Amino acid sequence: MKKIIYRNGLLGGLFVSTTMIITTVFMKANPGAEPNMVLGFSSMFLSFLFVIIGIKQQESLKDSENSFWSSFKTGLLISAIISTIYVLVWLVIYYNFYPEFMENYSNIILKNTKPEELAAKTLKMEQMKEDYKNPFVVILYTYFEVFPLGILVSLITPTLTLVKQKLRK
Repeated sequence: MKKIIYRNGLLGGLFVSTTMIITTVFMKANPGAEPNMVLGFSSMFLSFLFVIIGIKQQESLKDSENSFWSSFKTGLLISAIISTIYVLVWLVIYYNFYPEFMENYSNIILKNTKPEELAAKTLKMEQMKEDYKNPFVVILYTYFEVFPLGILVSLITPTLTLVKQKLRK
């Protein structure tokens, strides 16, 4: 079972991190270009398909316990690996290759803000830039960007399996 968790976690982490690297290289080369949120979250969602694959592989093992909780635990562990790889890759990118990210990101956000919301949004962006000076906060922000989706997929997959099993009976 550990092999399933590690393999799917690493593959999912590799997928989402590769997409992040490509997007970051593009953003660094084009500082005024807006980040594509659809692309970012789509790559996160697609990386969490490895959670579904891992849960299905675990459920297909004859000697494993096939319960909601064991499937959820498998999904959660795969999600944790994917998210940790994502966070670690972002830390390397941010601190070594793109330290001006928050400044560029802030400029993009403020450029697209309505005039009546500009003061509040400017304050929020300044706070976020200040927060980003603390590596622990960068880690938390980055985990909160990706891990909740993994938790959701880890919950939905065994739930759908249970519903499917009940419908067969």
